[in-house]
Amino acid sequence: MSEDTWQNQFKTIYDAALSRYSAGRQTPVSMFEVEEVAFLSSIGCTTQELFDYVEDYIHSSDPSYQDVLEVTAIRRDFFINQLGGKPATEIVQTHQLPAKSASVEGIRWLPRIIAKAKAKLQGQLSEDLMYGCGGDRPFLRSVNITLPEFLAKVRDSKSDQEVVDFVKNRSAR
Repeated sequence: MSEDTWQNQFKTIYDAALSRYSAGRQTPVSMFEVEEVAFLSSIGCTTQELFDYVEDYIHSSDPSYQDVLEVTAIRRDFFINQLGGKPATEIVQTHQLPAKSASVEGIRWLPRIIAKAKAKLQGQLSEDLMYGCGGDRPFLRSVNITLPEFLAKVRDSKSDQEVVDFVKNRSAR
């Protein structure tokens, strides 16, 4: 499937999800049609993930569609090219993440979002976790990094320290 084809189909589903949410279809199960669920699964996106982005956008106009698309593109590429299109067999639960108050080199929230980004790439986030949640977005804005930039940095880094250094450098701007 070409880049344009999957992105056009994703945009159609996203727009339909916005309309359906506004019309009262406000659960991941009721929001999506069977063929949409199959498509999302084929690109490594769960209905819960897209539902969370749609719900947050409806309530706070954040995250932007562009950020959602870019995060999905990073995950899709990782899902297809690194994981061979196979879903995760292990799921990361909320209690397995670093605490919201955890810090590294004095940066609160960073250990948690690093763990969430890794789980996002692997498709391991439990349904009650969201990469790009209402805690992640303000944190990343405070350090001058977008959701897709952070996810790409985690994907491309050989160590957590590389990510920490990236955040420290960007937050100094």
